[in-house]
Amino acid sequence: MNRKTLVLPTVVGLLAPVLAACGGVDGGGSSGDAIVVGTTDRFTASKEAPAPIDPAYAYDVGTWNILRQTVQTLMVQPRGDGEPAPEAAEKCGFTDSGNERYACTLRKDLKFSNGEAVTASDVKFSIDRARRIQADSGVFALLSTIDTVETKGDREVIFHLKTADATFPFKLSTPVAGIVNPDDYAKDKLRDGFDVDGSGPYTLHAEVKDDELVKAVFTKNSYYKGQLTPKNDKVEMRSFADAADMGTALSKGDIDLMTRTMSPEQIKKLDDDSAGDIDLVEMPGLEIRYLAFNTDAPTVKTKAVRQAMAQIINRAELVSKVYGDEAQPLYSLVPATITGHSNSFFNKYGEPSDIKAKTLMENAGVTTPVKLTLHYTTDHYGSATKQEFEELQKQLNASGLFKVTIKGAPWSTFRPAEKEGEYDVYGMGWFPDFPDADNYLAPFLDKDNFLNLPYANARIRDSLIPESRRQADRLTASTSLTDIQDIVADDVPVLPLWQGNQYIAARDGITGAEWALNSASTLQLWELGRGVSN
Repeated sequence: MNRKTLVLPTVVGLLAPVLAACGGVDGGGSSGDAIVVGTTDRFTASKEAPAPIDPAYAYDVGTWNILRQTVQTLMVQPRGDGEPAPEAAEKCGFTDSGNERYACTLRKDLKFSNGEAVTASDVKFSIDRARRIQADSGVFALLSTIDTVETKGDREVIFHLKTADATFPFKLSTPVAGIVNPDDYAKDKLRDGFDVDGSGPYTLHAEVKDDELVKAVFTKNSYYKGQLTPKNDKVEMRSFADAADMGTALSKGDIDLMTRTMSPEQIKKLDDDSAGDIDLVEMPGLEIRYLAFNTDAPTVKTKAVRQAMAQIINRAELVSKVYGDEAQPLYSLVPATITGHSNSFFNKYGEPSDIKAKTLMENAGVTTPVKLTLHYTTDHYGSATKQEFEELQKQLNASGLFKVTIKGAPWSTFRPAEKEGEYDVYGMGWFPDFPDADNYLAPFLDKDNFLNLPYANARIRDSLIPESRRQADRLTASTSLTDIQDIVADDVPVLPLWQGNQYIAARDGITGAEWALNSASTLQLWELGRGVSN
């Protein structure tokens, strides 16, 4: 029968030829046929991004969800969220009172999927490689607080940090810190294509067509040693062009489970349906959506223009018309469920007001209407994105202060154009690297930010971010974090819009769906199994 499951977090706050990976296969399991998972994530190798799943380059939730199955990290976020726990490591911890020296000891007899030993020097190679390459995705910035990496023997790794960083254990749980084999990865060059080799719970066989990964087959790695316990021997992940095609495949039984991104209409239908053999699982999510500004662009260089947009946009109406109960208005980059959140945008602008926006523009001497193009990606954040931008266009144009057009592009061209500064205003989403307020602020505001934004605030970069990272108690860090959010609300280099829930739909007989996503939208395929159909 159809039922809706609501999963509550334990702790809140804190994707040419067919390519195959080598590795041992653990046969004879009890999970039966491969579990087939559908996604609308698109994985494309292009001239601009030839190495989409190299850990030193990948920096979006889709590619990370491939790497998290295959490349092992020293730490991992546990099943029920909370503080990261040792994974490739046997133990890790700060060894000084200032949170500037962090040591890890590897598990004994740790091996890559080809049977070769994993050593401390491999960990150092992997971390130093990402820091050396400095890929234009900006993912290397997660390792920016590292000064040097030291090894002692084959099992001990010591990280000497430039400054205190209480969030460092979380960063070691992210794929950019994944351990790769120096035999497979050059130290100063990205690995093109869709090959990936590591020591994670699965090996990858990638089926590629026209430089796009269309199917990823994950097979249990017999050499894996860590805290995860795969409940299946094989999982197939298939990429669909849109949510409708994915939903049809689920209804026909061609796939067993579908994850991001379902349409609002699909979610509502599954929620309302009281019969059938598909279960809807709803989980609180930490995904946010926002507008980003090229503050050097003439159209939005004047702060009052950006402030006026913040004053006009009606988040409640946007969410109600497009996403319904699947999202909530957001008044900060930091979600409301994360420690350190402040409603800074609401505190500054209050309820939407065209009159107040007009006053802001007049006081700054801005000639209206301001002509703008809002850019969005057509295939990365779900089918409702276009409708969302149509609503934003309607609201801004209705004020008489703006003359807005909207333009969509596929992610494979959208993301490179955004990074090159070709868009004045554009829509993005953020799935956290780890569930801490720092990860909703530093990636946008610090040096080498992943958006390549020209906006720079010295107080944020030089004082407030370092101050917040010195506090192991994240409640104590709230003062610095609130100051950052207040500055963002005043300068508006980004404009938060909403925070969303996340959903999985699974056919009866699939177990573990309630654990298949954590709050940071990490896909935990090892949790899936086959049980008895209802």
